[in-house]
Amino acid sequence: MGSAVERTDEHVREYLIYRGFTSTLKHLDSDMKADKEKGFRVDKIIDQLQLFIHTFDLNGLKDYWGYLDRRLFCRLEDIYRPTVSKLRTSLFRYYVVYTVQLKNLEKTQEFFQRQAQELQGKPEWRDWFILPFMPAPEQNPLFSPYFSRQWSDTFLVSLHNFLSVLFQCINPPQPVLLSFDSEVQRTTCLQEENDQLRHMLFSLQGEAKLKKQEEMVHHKLPPYVQNMDRLGDTELDLVTSQRNPALTTTPSRNFFSTFLPQARRVPGKMPRGLPGSSPTQASLGRKDTAANQDPVAASKEPRPVCSAGGTSEPQAGFTSHPRQRRHQDHEKERKELFSKPQNQMPEKRGESGDPDDLIDPPPPSQTQVSGEGQRGTGVLGVEQPFIKLSQEEYGEHHSSIMHCRVDCSGRRVASLDVDGVIKVWSFNPIMQTKATIMSKSPLLSLEWATKPDRLLLLGSGVGTVRLYDTDAKKNLYEMAIDETHQRILSLACSPSGTSFVCSAAAHAGPGRSGSVTETVPRLPNPLSVSGQLLLWDTKTVKQQLQFSLEPGPVAINCTAFNHNGNLLVTGAADGVIRLFDMQRYDCAMSWRAHDGEVYSVEFSYDENTVFSIGEDGKFIQWNIHRCGVKQSENSLPQDATGPFVLSGYSGYKQVQVPRGRLFAFDSEGQHVLTCSNNGGLIYRLNSTSDSGLEKVLPLGGHKAPVVTVDWCSAMDCGTCLTASMDGKIKLSTLLAQKS
Repeated sequence: MGSAVERTDEHVREYLIYRGFTSTLKHLDSDMKADKEKGFRVDKIIDQLQLFIHTFDLNGLKDYWGYLDRRLFCRLEDIYRPTVSKLRTSLFRYYVVYTVQLKNLEKTQEFFQRQAQELQGKPEWRDWFILPFMPAPEQNPLFSPYFSRQWSDTFLVSLHNFLSVLFQCINPPQPVLLSFDSEVQRTTCLQEENDQLRHMLFSLQGEAKLKKQEEMVHHKLPPYVQNMDRLGDTELDLVTSQRNPALTTTPSRNFFSTFLPQARRVPGKMPRGLPGSSPTQASLGRKDTAANQDPVAASKEPRPVCSAGGTSEPQAGFTSHPRQRRHQDHEKERKELFSKPQNQMPEKRGESGDPDDLIDPPPPSQTQVSGEGQRGTGVLGVEQPFIKLSQEEYGEHHSSIMHCRVDCSGRRVASLDVDGVIKVWSFNPIMQTKATIMSKSPLLSLEWATKPDRLLLLGSGVGTVRLYDTDAKKNLYEMAIDETHQRILSLACSPSGTSFVCSAAAHAGPGRSGSVTETVPRLPNPLSVSGQLLLWDTKTVKQQLQFSLEPGPVAINCTAFNHNGNLLVTGAADGVIRLFDMQRYDCAMSWRAHDGEVYSVEFSYDENTVFSIGEDGKFIQWNIHRCGVKQSENSLPQDATGPFVLSGYSGYKQVQVPRGRLFAFDSEGQHVLTCSNNGGLIYRLNSTSDSGLEKVLPLGGHKAPVVTVDWCSAMDCGTCLTASMDGKIKLSTLLAQKS
């Protein structure tokens, strides 16, 4: 209830500001400051009681507890009165122990003098009057438990739980305004439930439709039509002549032989997209598709039908007796195929030595759908490591996203688009925009500060870095970095919060502007662009030093600290990864990592290796204890590494060079999230597969290429962010399945 009251207070404040009721707003603020119930926030009530104790305000402590007794405790039934009395006794003992611990003997004696008349007749206080006169009460067996940290923590937790249950049980009827928050939460739950039921309905409808089509194919076609797509032209003549003796004079090449090839087909199946077409048309359409996909296989299909012994004969040389025997063999094989489960049929056909037994492979799209269906329980029965609970969309941007990052606490997200618009928004409990930042100069980089996490670092294309307060919604500082290197490509804040690293580069000339959306994806020679790597102090807002970049001043594209800020890893336009020792401020090692630029680099979970993605499309793991030694190397598709291309009408193409984070790890470092054409894609690291990466879960949901990702594990459920070129950001909530 406390959070609902706090949000309602904010709504009331906004309404009063909107109406211009400034005097009413002042009275509301003064009343809220003097509110002893603290908006029904239990944590604030506990803080107020501790404030009275830490300031030795005995009168304030007694008055505040008396107010709670008159306002809340008096409504309880008589059976709860002993509990309230025990909590009051423990509260005063907590006060006395605190005065003794700080050796404030005057406040200890003052307590017993003022409370003597009230406490003399109570047996639980009889032994406590000797406390001011003991030299070391914490060593006395009678008082030593009260001086332990365990007792004080237990008391505060018990008081917190008691007040929480109390507010839930004896709350007066809520006003209509307070019910707004509960209605919003109820509506959100109903929407999520409707989405789940809708997906369930669609899946059931799809299964029913598929089952209906299979029944129609297997049970409604005549036997001679089922034989038609299994037999060659000569067998078709034989079956037709057996059904109607009057047709024995028909030439061997009938109407169907001009369309049907001699290769065998899957028994009794039709294309799903054409349920009403004839078997002849189905076989024809299936053959045309296979011929377009595999011209080598198509060239082999007009061969004569092979016999069981492996010999081939011309069509004109067949006699009636071998034909009947072949027909019986085909019927026997058909019965064996239909008597086995559907998933064993391809194995049976694959074992045959007849080259005509080869069937056309399904289209690639059908193969992928089938694979995802098996992922429900995992390959070989292994469960998926994640369950996608929900996926929400943030659509406040109107141009391609450049950066999208979650802060350290996991409460807020900052996203930057190519128009220079920054949105600061939250997603828990509801998706809501907190601040909008408009910039006159182009912005190229973005990073959250670590301490405090409300501050945001913004790098521009005119050589400045701004420090923005997202709570106060104002700029705190604007630092001029360098006039000759005006493009701030990357920012990284130290985990200690005392400094940040800034990568500045010179302008690329007319072939490449500061915007990330370009017609030319990259320079022919990125080494011609000079750059600097600088260390700035966040407290003094001054430059501390400039790192040495060997063999020359090159543009640094990406930077990342380890967990304690002692190491810094960078990826540059010359394809070199550099590892800096932040205690000595020098380069500990460097090695050639990629053919082309390094786009993104991160430390692994155990920080013994670093991962990088480069212009060559490689995703490589490097051992930082052995310079330039690869632990694994994998090739990723272009839609995961960039440059990213969005095609439009009339040949229009929008090309975006990678700027933001291209991959992110989960909380345990066992899985990695990458970009793709229609959403994020999660791989399992250290896989036993040959490729080293195993696809685990596609997030999907996008209609444009995803250009940057982030993975937040600060909450109980992991949250994946995927941002695309159409300005849409998808927030996918995952639940990890512990094995």
